[in-house]
Amino acid sequence: MNILFTSLWTVLLLGRMVRSQQLQRRDILNYLLNSSAYDARIAPDYEKDVATEVDVQLFVTSIDSINAISMTWRDSRLNFSHISNISVLELDQRRIDDVWVPDTYFQNEKSASVHTVTVPNKLFHIYNDGFVIYSIRLSLTLSCIMDLRFFPMDDQTCSIFMESYGYSIENVALKWNPDDPVIFGLDDNDEQTLPQFYFYKPLETKGCSTVNSFNTEFSCLEAKLFFQRNLGFYMSQVFIPSMMIVILSWISFWIHVDAVPARVSLGVICVLTMTTQSSGIRSSLPVVSYIKAIDIWMAVGLLFVFAALLEYAYINVQTRKHRKQTKDNEKDKKSMQIMEPQTKTDFMDRARRVDRLSRVVFPICYAVFNLVFWVVYLSK
Repeated sequence: MNILFTSLWTVLLLGRMVRSQQLQRRDILNYLLNSSAYDARIAPDYEKDVATEVDVQLFVTSIDSINAISMTWRDSRLNFSHISNISVLELDQRRIDDVWVPDTYFQNEKSASVHTVTVPNKLFHIYNDGFVIYSIRLSLTLSCIMDLRFFPMDDQTCSIFMESYGYSIENVALKWNPDDPVIFGLDDNDEQTLPQFYFYKPLETKGCSTVNSFNTEFSCLEAKLFFQRNLGFYMSQVFIPSMMIVILSWISFWIHVDAVPARVSLGVICVLTMTTQSSGIRSSLPVVSYIKAIDIWMAVGLLFVFAALLEYAYINVQTRKHRKQTKDNEKDKKSMQIMEPQTKTDFMDRARRVDRLSRVVFPICYAVFNLVFWVVYLSK
């Protein structure tokens, strides 16, 4: 009885369509999505034993956020060109569940959210030849294995992986949009903008396939992003300030050897500042088992600052020896006149010579380190 009623309703609807040149879109949707003729639980070409080809296009607004994903395919069951001259049907998001859509997912996704303000942000268009466009807005945080040995002068290669979760490659074949597979958000100057990186070569897209533990092959897509870190922030916030701190520690070489509070305070402040800056940088980076370029820079800077402090410790020892020698000379003044003259070390002169030598050696060594550091890491 239900089958007879459904068939009778379909015949009446078709008769109405034939009599009318301007059909209502509601009637077309009811005809297309009739449960007796359309099953949203199976792929369009499932009964034909042919894989449904799904074109995929991504719109990326930032390095960790995919703003929209669009997929297109052809479903012959949704062809309505023979019953209406309407070119496209725009479905409400509440009716999308009545139509088959690909079950794509991101393999390297860490977290994701679908935009639902004010309603779920989904677009679904059906063209009169059965061509379907499905688009959805979402934000993704994707995982990427990075090599930070050259940080922050590093370049990275990260991939976006998409795959059909439930349909094997025999039923759903994913492929990139041939015109614009991945579109990046543009600013007013039509330049690709990223918070910390810039692309140093065009992205690469390719198709792939994976095999799960059940020995079933699935269709997948991969997009490789090649980007390099912007060095401007680290130059202004890390490299230049640390260089200024190292240079500041050399001022103690020009301060008089008797100015103990000034030289000690300057050395201690420089050491503490370098230690604090190094700790702040490490706290914003993941813990890795190898040494990064920024670690070498900060360690050598701290070494120079600490060496300047040790230099004054040596100067202070020589100064105390000079004072002790002076006191001993005063006590033995009479005996010194009787005894033969003895050669004694001029500790004050030694201290001054060390200061004068440090004024030249420290800058030269730091300049050599800078030359080697930047040549090695910028020409990698």
